[in-house]
Parts: sequence; structure tokens; C-alpha cells
Amino acid sequence: MKLSNQALGAIMMALQKGILEKEDITEILSDFELERDEEGQLWITNPPTFSFLRPEGEEETSEEYN
Repeated sequence: MKLSNQALGAIMMALQKGILEKEDITEILSDFELERDEEGQLWITNPPTFSFLRPEGEEETSEEYN
């Protein structure tokens, strides 16, 4: 069994969230809900989210990543 790219991204987001919010990430990781796809890869159904404040005067932009 392997981690999917989505699961790897979710782990990286957990690390970033821990750094930005100065929190221990063990609780985030232990709350992950996992599913296995038809190829046997693990997916995280509840990846972490976080937000940050945009510096004053900075223009809001919208970017899409595919």
C-alpha cells in the first residue's frame, strides 16, 4: 500500500499549518481519515485547511492550480 499524491500533499499541508500556526502536528495527523482507492493507494478524506491574512495594500488575486 502506498500514499497517493493527494495524501502526500495533505501531509505537506499539515506540516505547513503546524509551522504557520506554531502547533504540534501530531493531532492533525491523528485526525486524518483514510480511504484506499482501487489501486491500493491511501487518500485522506479530510485534509487540513488554513488561511492567512493578506498584507495591507496587497492586491487579491485568484490562481488555479491543476
